[in-house]
Amino acid sequence: MTGPAPFRVLVCGTNFGRFYAEAVHRRPGYELAGILSRGSAASRAYAGRLGVPHFTDPGDLPDGVDAACVAVSSSISGGQGSELARALMDRGIHVLQEHPVHLTELTDNLRHARRRGVRYRLNTHYPHVAPVRAFIDAARRLVARQRPLFVDAATPVHLMHPLVDILGQALGSLRPWRFADPAPLPDGPGPQPLRSLHGVFAGTPLTLRVHHQLDPADRDNHALHWHRVSVGTEGGVLTLADTHGPVLWSPRLHIGRDADRRFVLDGPGTGRLGAATTSVVGNTGTFRTVFSDLWPQAVGHALDGLREAARGGGDALRAGQYDLAVCRVWTDLAARLGPPELVRPGTPSPLAVSDLFPAHERPPEAAGTVAPSREPDRPRDPAPYSPSAEFFDLVAAGHTATASAPAIAELLADADLSAGPVVDIGAGTGLLVEAVARARPDAEILACEPAVGMRAVLTSRVFSDPDLRSRVTVTADAAPDLDLPDRIGAVLLCGVLGHLDAAARRRLWRRLNRRLAPGAPVVVELMQVEAALTLPETRLATATAGRQRYEWSFGAVPDDADDADDADDTGDGALRLRSTWRVYPAADATEPVREIHDTYRWTPFGLADVVAESGLTARPLPTRPGAPPLAVLTRPAPPTTTDEDHR
Repeated sequence: MTGPAPFRVLVCGTNFGRFYAEAVHRRPGYELAGILSRGSAASRAYAGRLGVPHFTDPGDLPDGVDAACVAVSSSISGGQGSELARALMDRGIHVLQEHPVHLTELTDNLRHARRRGVRYRLNTHYPHVAPVRAFIDAARRLVARQRPLFVDAATPVHLMHPLVDILGQALGSLRPWRFADPAPLPDGPGPQPLRSLHGVFAGTPLTLRVHHQLDPADRDNHALHWHRVSVGTEGGVLTLADTHGPVLWSPRLHIGRDADRRFVLDGPGTGRLGAATTSVVGNTGTFRTVFSDLWPQAVGHALDGLREAARGGGDALRAGQYDLAVCRVWTDLAARLGPPELVRPGTPSPLAVSDLFPAHERPPEAAGTVAPSREPDRPRDPAPYSPSAEFFDLVAAGHTATASAPAIAELLADADLSAGPVVDIGAGTGLLVEAVARARPDAEILACEPAVGMRAVLTSRVFSDPDLRSRVTVTADAAPDLDLPDRIGAVLLCGVLGHLDAAARRRLWRRLNRRLAPGAPVVVELMQVEAALTLPETRLATATAGRQRYEWSFGAVPDDADDADDADDTGDGALRLRSTWRVYPAADATEPVREIHDTYRWTPFGLADVVAESGLTARPLPTRPGAPPLAVLTRPAPPTTTDEDHR
């Protein structure tokens, strides 16, 4: 018995079209039917890498193409995307077209779809991006409970059309809308990149700020910011900080007063003073994850809508009335603002957070601020282990030599590593790197370690051994967003996965799965911590070096235990692991000369979680009794089919 046939999708264009192709290629229930482009060598090569046919003319398409994604500029940008969309609709193919499209052109396309009996959707893209969807969902819940008092929004001019769609979906309506002309600019101060106007949107007062400059040859690279939106009610302000997250909730400040009009800060009725001033919902990723994950996922979400519409049938023009209204609002705003200032600036100089906070891995908490709320997928601690890296091998060397290293070396001794390197994610000080290199003198190894202290030891280990130096590449990359080779021969994940929450683990597995060579093994250390627990500080090891004695103590508490006074906090099951090293000046000394603390967040997981998140099959890898268990994951063999399956 077989399921429904895959939805076969043609992708037109290979610039932004690559995100469409990636979405179709990855998403279950879809099949990439081919690439259509003008026929450049790069486009043909791209189709070849994906293993699909390349076309240059819609007339050459075979039968059986269900839908097409037209990621080709429309006439508003000097292209022929709409002509191509209509030619595809003439073939009975449903169309998802990338924005922007002029109002008249959009109307013509919807009418053409009606005549041809197919569905047509305009994809404004950004409302489908996961953080924006989270903001839209939260905004709908907010406005269902309380009347919105204001909307404050900002956008670059070339993304104003998607902003209108975001606002319409967030507020549940576009109407009524009306806008005043933008405020006049004062003379003399030089270039003024922002224009502001006021209006009413869905009956709510709106303030809109637009970066009204445009490099016609390179729009995205010169935008000063992306979408930023705040919706305010009497209960607080919901904010989309950036198109790619996070979302912020800032409850409204309200303090009771006594008979003398002084603030009441203690006692009955003051429980709300314990609420976070701002809660951060969601992670901020890297620009790499925007392109590798967020955008293809957004395209997949838009495709799901087209597929549902195609299977449901109906009148394309009637279904497109909301899209037409969004386009009318955008057209009104664009007419009031007038043409943007055309600029051709040089290459910008982006700054890193470390340029602004050089003494910290993350911004310091100023007096009166609170830690981020414990929402799902909150940011993880940056690069743990650096404070205690100098002591790591005192404990880990013996454990690795007797537990994980022999088992992994035996596994890899007969593995086919010809397709790509062994990738050690969270390589630490390089103990496993060294063991793998001894077991496989022919293997290339990529050792990824984000913690500066651990990486310093790793690099020293590699540099001091001529054999390692010739075969081991050390990077500072951190999972899940590390830079991976196109093909991977094996992966080591020892002591790593708990540093990632479930969403980050799934993102890592998606990226690994696309690159694993057939049969490539993935070794995972399980740690046997599958639920939140409390472990009092316990001394686990003692070691000596020269005259000094070193003691290692370890403890664990649920991550939210430090905030137990917050009655509304439910936590997310993570642990706060605490490691303490004490250095004593002599073997019999009772007072340490140094005490070093290290703490990091750990999300419990088990083998069932790993299998479910990775989609791989697992088997145990035997180790010595008492050692943390290891599992080997491999891609499952494709299902075999019989004649009976096709009847």
